[in-house]
Amino acid sequence: MAQKKLVRFEELKTFENVLQFPANMPGKWDEHFKNNHPVILELACGKGEYAVGLGRLYPSKNFIGVDLKGNRIWVGAKKAMQEGLRNVAFLRTQIDQISEYFSKDEVSEIWITFPDPQLRVSKAKKRLTHPKFLRLYQQFLVAGGSIHLKTDSPDLYQFTRQVIEMYGCALHDYDDNVHDKDRLPDELKIKTHYESLDIAGTNRIYYLRFSLPSSLPGKEKDEELKQALKAHAGAD
Repeated sequence: MAQKKLVRFEELKTFENVLQFPANMPGKWDEHFKNNHPVILELACGKGEYAVGLGRLYPSKNFIGVDLKGNRIWVGAKKAMQEGLRNVAFLRTQIDQISEYFSKDEVSEIWITFPDPQLRVSKAKKRLTHPKFLRLYQQFLVAGGSIHLKTDSPDLYQFTRQVIEMYGCALHDYDDNVHDKDRLPDELKIKTHYESLDIAGTNRIYYLRFSLPSSLPGKEKDEELKQALKAHAGAD
């Protein structure tokens, strides 16, 4: 397995659709894709099932899967190349450094698909829908741009709904049992590796779509959120 990873890491260096910790990228994604189509991110993309799946559905939009683990990115990047999806790329970096790679209004939407829910209250700031991350997204996401969360974690789903309410975000759509529907949007039919595993053991998929206010509340609200999480954990 270790040898396989090393081979993949070397191959990644030759993939034109993979950028590993690139310098001077803000404002230059149009140059990479050779068009000015909307740019949509899949954060913590893993093997990039959503970036690739959305790329198939929307050829007139550009998709970037973002993750730190090159071994996983290799899978999605390879598939995108094999299918000739020139509107799909991958960025290897840490999510907490994401604002270093995009300029203001350069991203139109964000998908967060099956991230680590970071269930311990002490790790709440690592949740990708925590206000700490929302403030990063606000630096490059267009005004009113949608943030999509798809997860099998009821805890992350409820946490995100709490953040949406406390921080004045606009909730546009939500579903606490995505696959319990006769007609499902094509976007939500895409399945990731982790979705098929059902790690949370809920046999249920949750979905939220929301947008950010023009200005997010600051540290006082963060402390209020922290205390609310502690109180809830204590009640349990």
